[in-house]
Order: sequence, then structure tokens, then C-alpha cells
Amino acid sequence: MSNPSVKILVTGGTFDKEYDELNGKLFFKDSHLTELLKLGRCNLQVNVRTLMMIDSLEMNDSDRALILNTCEKSEESQIVITHGTDTMEITAKLLGEAQLDKTIVLTGAMIPYKFGSSDGLFNLGTALAFAQSLPAGVYVAMNGRYFKWNNVRKNKSNGTFEELS
Repeated sequence: MSNPSVKILVTGGTFDKEYDELNGKLFFKDSHLTELLKLGRCNLQVNVRTLMMIDSLEMNDSDRALILNTCEKSEESQIVITHGTDTMEITAKLLGEAQLDKTIVLTGAMIPYKFGSSDGLFNLGTALAFAQSLPAGVYVAMNGRYFKWNNVRKNKSNGTFEELS
């Protein structure tokens, strides 16, 4: 029996931000996903596709439509999406309402990977595990927990995700 692969869609977010020491600003260059998978010694068969490299605050309806369309057309039934945390629940809602017969897990990071103290590696690992073990549906995975798409929000005062009810 062959192991099914997990599709990983890269959209940017804090996960992939770099720091410009000269002007003190964060920016995007390349995704760090391959490096993270290697660092985590991932033996899982993955199919990585970069859709965009943007901050989720800059994400618009057409960007989200591209994410949805890519999920719909994906041969894989297990999908992880790296996404900025500020609007992750908006994208999760769009995907959840589409009721695809797939397990889709959105994850991100509060601290860029390149800062060295990022939660991104841990969040990616748990998202991959949740994508393989949860039933079909849409979830947000952050800091060792998963949340259903229609019962999650980012608590901006303490930088964590929590259930609505």
C-alpha cells in the first residue's frame, strides 16, 4: 500500500518573512518550507506548491478564490496551507463553506522562521499530523491544537488562537 501524499500550499504570511537589517522591515524572498521539512526530518511524501508570497492582511477575494480553486482541483485529499495568522480564519471559512471532501489544515507562525525562535516548525509538524488523522473538513492548527473552521479566532491581545464558544 503506498502512502498518499499531502499537498502543501504556500501563501506567505509570517511563516516565510525575512528581515531586512538595513531598513528594519520584513519582506518575502523564497519560501522556507523545504528547509523546515528537512529540519523536521519529514519522511512524509509531500507535494509543495507556492501560490503566493504575501502578508495575509494583503490577501483579497481573488487570492482566496485561487486557494479554494487549487484545493478543489488537488488530487490529494489531505492539504496543509501555510497562511498568515491575521486573516487565517477568513480563508478557513471560505474553504469550510465549500464543503470539499478533503481534510484541509491551515497553519502559520507568530514569529518568522528566520528569527530562530519561530513556532513555525512545530505548527507545520502538527498541521501535517492533523491533516493525516482528522476526518474531512477544514481546520486551523496552531500551537499544538486544532480548531474547526467555524469555531476559531485569533486572540490578538495574547497572540494565540482560541475557540469562539
